[in-house]
Amino acid sequence: MDTDFLLIRKMRQGEEEAFDAFVHKYYGEILQYCNWHCFDRGYAEDLTQETFLRFFAGFSSYEHRGKAKQYLYTIAGNLCKNFYKKKKEYPADREELEGSRQSGEADPAGRLVEKVAVEQALAQLPEELYEVTVLHYFQGLKLKETAEMLGISLPLVKYRIRQAKEKLEELLGKEEKR
Repeated sequence: MDTDFLLIRKMRQGEEEAFDAFVHKYYGEILQYCNWHCFDRGYAEDLTQETFLRFFAGFSSYEHRGKAKQYLYTIAGNLCKNFYKKKKEYPADREELEGSRQSGEADPAGRLVEKVAVEQALAQLPEELYEVTVLHYFQGLKLKETAEMLGISLPLVKYRIRQAKEKLEELLGKEEKR
């Protein structure tokens, strides 16, 4: 039997442990997804919490059809799109570099520059390519899961992944030549 079904049934009965278990089950994935969309851990945490707040706010009308995870991703995706429309930023200032260096990270400047280059290249992808890339490569979803999550066919997911790879290679290749 579907564990989400059992958790949702227990949540409907008011069992607080079920709410905690549900959040614990999906919090890390949703946080990672939000982090790839807004590039700031603090904002990502806020968006993740808002995702669960909205899920539970509409919980009374939620009908479980075996897709609770997909519903959470949909909420998080909409929140991230709204956030991204309001604010585009890439934190790469001197204070952040100094903070990384003091925390003992090996070559923090190099890693930060590399991360920013990847984030900037990802941000240049069209939205449909960006979504499949984040869901498949950074969220670890299988191609079929990605297709279900986005409501598109499996061949279209494969096509978009291939297109995204080509575009990223082109964008990152340009970065290296500079």
